[in-house]
Amino acid sequence: MTREQFQSLADAYGGEIARWPPDVRDQAGLLAATHPAFAQAVLTQASRLDVALDALPRATASRMLLDRIVASAPAAPRRRNWLSWLLPAGAGAALAGATAAGLVMGVQLSQASAVSAEASAQAVADLDVSGLAGEG
Repeated sequence: MTREQFQSLADAYGGEIARWPPDVRDQAGLLAATHPAFAQAVLTQASRLDVALDALPRATASRMLLDRIVASAPAAPRRRNWLSWLLPAGAGAALAGATAAGLVMGVQLSQASAVSAEASAQAVADLDVSGLAGEG
């Protein structure tokens, strides 16, 4: 921890290292042990500010102001019940069913057209056109 960081933490959290965030207390204690004069000066100044701030009267908000603040707060998001997933799931199932039906229908029609095309080709091949050539 640098001296600047120590100073910033004292300005933010006050003159008692025990009130500082737990993850920086050990580093602050180490810096205070390494540079005791600097740490004592910074902590004394921060403690004076703490005392001055604690001496100020506490301002309280009126009930009317509190009610206005609560009324202007955004509403909590409405919880969806467990049935709310049913409509999208039903629509998805219907679309999946329609897709499957279309696929089956397409395969059936393509097989039927292939069979009828083969049958038509065979019927044309089986025609006896030898008698027709001499009549005309």
